[in-house]
Amino acid sequence: MRRSMTVLSAVATMAVLLAACGTGDGDGDLTDDWPALPAAAAFTPAVGVCQVADFIDVVSLAAYQPIDCAEPHRVETVHVGAFPAASPAPPSGSSAELRGAFADCDTRASGYVGDDWRAGRLRLSVAVPSGLSWAAGSRWYRCDLSELSTVEAAATVVTRTGSLRDVLKSPYPLRLGCQQTRGGKGGGVQGLVPIDCATRHDAEFVGVWRAPEGGYPTRQADWLPLYAGCRSVLGRFVGVPDDAELRLRSGVVVRPPGEGRWRVGDRGVRCYLWLSHRTVTGSLRGVGPAGLPVRTS
Repeated sequence: MRRSMTVLSAVATMAVLLAACGTGDGDGDLTDDWPALPAAAAFTPAVGVCQVADFIDVVSLAAYQPIDCAEPHRVETVHVGAFPAASPAPPSGSSAELRGAFADCDTRASGYVGDDWRAGRLRLSVAVPSGLSWAAGSRWYRCDLSELSTVEAAATVVTRTGSLRDVLKSPYPLRLGCQQTRGGKGGGVQGLVPIDCATRHDAEFVGVWRAPEGGYPTRQADWLPLYAGCRSVLGRFVGVPDDAELRLRSGVVVRPPGEGRWRVGDRGVRCYLWLSHRTVTGSLRGVGPAGLPVRTS
């Protein structure tokens, strides 16, 4: 008896389930009553959000995990632009499309932080959609900033809290300023270490010179325009003439972007004055010829 009741119960349950699965058209064909799956949808990242993970240059929907920038993070999105809708595939390498995206990100990032982003310990990078996202209609490019431990060699990304918006509009630890050089072979400058301007030092960040289009400097002759450009930046910063005597007032240290970044359109060269023969306290901004005299010995 118990077995019979169990069988009857199972049959009744199956009947209820079958009734629930039907659409009520009464045609008896269960295979045509399921709705079609939605088409893969394109997604576009948001601006002003952050990522816990390190920057990646190709972003899938699964890898997109935005958080509030008040939380610890390593990447902040400062702008999202769009490639032409007709583009057949995500741009890569040193393509004209990617260089155009970098140029836009360069301008947008500087506006976001309140000054040329290279005036701080920052790195700008451009991310594009994955192939699957592109096939689904995504055409965005994402402009990401990260804080660095240094803008010298062996820089690492810093985990930070708080947004970078307007962070370079006023004095702040991220902004580049006075430096102390570390010597290399032949009496040149091997490294620059940030230092409080109230402490005696021999170098200072003076601004950014933008190099024209051309190959990455590899030969000595290729570096000459970079030094000349940075001397002009130095002269404006200090308030002295950009003439033949400028070389006798101060040396100059140039820090171009790496070769890979150069290929995608980064032409911003960080420029530093260098007092190879003395040290000073305080900034040399606007001190004029009296504050940066011609060296006579």
